[in-house]
Amino acid sequence: MILPRVTLVAGLLAATTAYAHETSGQHGGRVTDAGKFHVELVAKGETVDVFLSDEGQKPVPAAGFKGTAILVVGGKPARVPLAPADGNRLTGKAATALGASPKGAVQLTGPDGATASGKFN
Repeated sequence: MILPRVTLVAGLLAATTAYAHETSGQHGGRVTDAGKFHVELVAKGETVDVFLSDEGQKPVPAAGFKGTAILVVGGKPARVPLAPADGNRLTGKAATALGASPKGAVQLTGPDGATASGKFN
């Protein structure tokens, strides 16, 4: 009787952990949740692009949003201000090259003043 319960709990924990992992986005970056949004982080050289989408994976216009990417570069945090560009993209420039998959977080403030953040491991 205990074994089936342990198996059930282990299965639920494994499913929850798998669900929390980042996924690949349509722009070649990593996607994670930030509040009610999905954010895709794409780093190329010094450029940081963040693409916004809703829970249904539909693009959310970046107009009115602002944000900051706090990414680890050479073991130190680098803060990159993000500003709306075209469509659902916010963009910013770091002082140095970031590498393809930097760890860190993205903090967003929406047009309504609501804040959200997403973590990239």
